[in-house]
Amino acid sequence: MSASIAIIAAPLTPVVGAFVIWLARNHARPREAATIVASLISFGLVASLYPEVAAGGRPSAVLAEPLPGLALAFEVEPLGMLFALVASFLWIVTSVYSIGYMHSHHETNLTRYFACFALSLGATIGVAFAANLFTLFVFYEALTLSTYPLVAHRGDDDARAGGRTYLAILLATSIGLFLLAIILTWNAAGTLDFTPGGILADKMTPTMTAVLLGLYVFGIGKAAVMPFHRWLPAAMVAPAPVSALLHAVAVVKVGVFAVLKVIVYIFGVETLFSTDGAGWLFYVAGFTIIAASIVALRQDNLKSRLAYSTVSQLSYIVLAAMILSPLSMTGAALHIAAHAVGKITLFFAAGAIATASHKTRVSQLDGIGLRMPWTMGAFAVGAISMIGLPPTAGFVSKWYVLLGAIDAENLVAIAVIITSTLLNAAYFLPIVYAAFFRAEAGVERDGHGEAPAAVVVGVTAGAALTILLFLFPDAALGLAGQFAGRMP
Repeated sequence: MSASIAIIAAPLTPVVGAFVIWLARNHARPREAATIVASLISFGLVASLYPEVAAGGRPSAVLAEPLPGLALAFEVEPLGMLFALVASFLWIVTSVYSIGYMHSHHETNLTRYFACFALSLGATIGVAFAANLFTLFVFYEALTLSTYPLVAHRGDDDARAGGRTYLAILLATSIGLFLLAIILTWNAAGTLDFTPGGILADKMTPTMTAVLLGLYVFGIGKAAVMPFHRWLPAAMVAPAPVSALLHAVAVVKVGVFAVLKVIVYIFGVETLFSTDGAGWLFYVAGFTIIAASIVALRQDNLKSRLAYSTVSQLSYIVLAAMILSPLSMTGAALHIAAHAVGKITLFFAAGAIATASHKTRVSQLDGIGLRMPWTMGAFAVGAISMIGLPPTAGFVSKWYVLLGAIDAENLVAIAVIITSTLLNAAYFLPIVYAAFFRAEAGVERDGHGEAPAAVVVGVTAGAALTILLFLFPDAALGLAGQFAGRMP
């Protein structure tokens, strides 16, 4: 199979999978089989592109050109390759977990659920492979629309309210700010293509460059930079696999991925480095990291604590990018993968806890590690990764961000990284301690054990990936290094 066919087939496969899922709507096993098969094929297609990209190639394909010079096109560069590999592989894991979780909770409307899940992954791969801002915007909006039914899946008042907040903020920011930024970029540069070194050098005044950067960062609402972060906690009304999708596989990663692409391939690092007014984003990211960590520290609801942790961790990527150092940029790319595997483990664990024990609050987790050792052991691995300690993937990415800050002699970034690491430890380690070293209060007569096997497999797979990415980081490091090395 040629690279151009694989590029088109990779995002198309989940769409075909969604259609097959709909055809099998009255039959659970064929529907679930279609989910698993589509995820395996999609990952295989993405993985087939890795050797060429790792060797320095940039395979591409053009789908259509609705206007002269404005093409719906794909090009696979190192950051997109890394993101697509992570997203497509975690779709396999999430599919297995979802089957066990949704059946355990006797959820309804499973055809719609699995079909929308597949469509969202197709949109995510489309974003990862986008060759220009026009293509990225089209798939960015497709992702918002395909994930809305997942957020509002349960159909009760809370789900509908959370879904409305999710849709309103993401559509308002993307249409009101992101689209405006794209139009201004087209007007200034005459192109929307992602280009190493950027396309805006000497095209705008420093003030206009700073304003345009703000339109992009706040317009890409999925990056959850404060104050446009409320959609993320609001979306926690969704089932646990959807929360994992939002936080680890697709939505928020699309946000920070898009911000990275804009910084490196639209503005260009040299342009931002020489623009005094662009430094504000660094401070906004630093504030978001600390503020969201403090809010997370005060949350007793486990999923809410994880949600605010995500808001904080996403801004690590923005902060690292705005340090404007090759080492920090490498760390930013790596953190997309590291946060994905660590945070999916934590949300899977939260779902497993709710499934087996019906507990949703941190204050209820005393002694639960003795009843659910696999789940809470995996939770501990994910928590250690969020803190940034070995032997987990979070250590590798945060190490490169810290090295970049030291290399740039950026004392503020160093202080933010150290302070946030301590805050991460403060809101994660007490959960692990309570689970394994405190006596369980109010034990039910019948008790409970682990969640169903498919759920536990998903949780432990996430933890294993978190450790494996620490032990074998070469592939991810190679792609991240290529991405950072292409900066002027």
